[in-house]
Amino acid sequence: MKGFPGKALLLGTAAILLAASPAFARDQIKIVGSSTVFPFSSAAAEQFGAQGQFPAPVVESTGTGGGMKIFCEGTSINTPDITNASRRMKIDEFRTCQFNGVTDITEVKIGYDGIVLANSKAHSRYTLSFGQVFLALAAKVPTADGVVDNPYKMWNEIDPSLPAEPIAIMGPPPTSGTRDSFNEMMMEQGCAEAYAAFSALSAPKGKDCHPIRQDGVFIEAGENDNLIVQKLEADPNLLGAFGYSFLEENFDKLQATILGGVEPTAETIAAGEYKVSRSMYFYVKNAHVGTVPGLKEFVEFFVQEGTFGPDGFLVDKGLIPLSDEERPAITAGAAALTPLEM
Repeated sequence: MKGFPGKALLLGTAAILLAASPAFARDQIKIVGSSTVFPFSSAAAEQFGAQGQFPAPVVESTGTGGGMKIFCEGTSINTPDITNASRRMKIDEFRTCQFNGVTDITEVKIGYDGIVLANSKAHSRYTLSFGQVFLALAAKVPTADGVVDNPYKMWNEIDPSLPAEPIAIMGPPPTSGTRDSFNEMMMEQGCAEAYAAFSALSAPKGKDCHPIRQDGVFIEAGENDNLIVQKLEADPNLLGAFGYSFLEENFDKLQATILGGVEPTAETIAAGEYKVSRSMYFYVKNAHVGTVPGLKEFVEFFVQEGTFGPDGFLVDKGLIPLSDEERPAITAGAAALTPLEM
């Protein structure tokens, strides 16, 4: 028994020290979600980690829909702390979160992006109406003979002024927030324009305008916008649909389609003149604040002026910042971790 009291004292001291220190289940923030928001989130994670107080968050591109699904699985420490989104959380996703115990969520709007159609600079620039895009991509289209399965294979079959070249467009899969936004803004507006030429036909509305043809004209690219850029470089006849930020990174290789008479630029998107623009977000699982180190601090870092403001480093990555009127309220809500209500 000799020496036992000393060992007991050491063990007791160690236990006190452990009890006084915070116990973290993991030491890195886990972020999933939108491929469009991924570059901004990754840049913020890198800069946050470089400060040295906390490790850089791990960011994974899963697509908006995929990220929401994982995020809403529950509050287990194995689930993500943040999900990025290139659209607002849907009501059914919010309800799934609530059902699974993810009842305290903070929504953070970070800026704007536009959805563009773009092609290689080795080809001439396209100028298209929303109606022409719909006629190129819709599963069913209006004609003088009624609504039929899409027969168009060449651009000049839609309009003689367009190139006598095969229609080929690469874009995101159904799980992507970009696809959701593309359907809601591009396809719905194009649907109304295309049916307006046939007064005898009743135009579908909303989701009935969304189905895209499955005959190979539209090519799904997965959750990797960089893959679309690579394919466009390799095939000058191919058009690609993706976020404006990716176009901005590749201005030396690609050019944007003038759509509805407006060229997508940071200025036309921020002003709302370009009609296929959207807000971008991330969502915080507040139950993990205090459990995962640095989570609250990362949220606050993201909404600093030096991060997402007009002179912040994310603007250099292609983020179109929120207005001077919007940002203060977003920053305050994020810092307070204000719960989302829908």
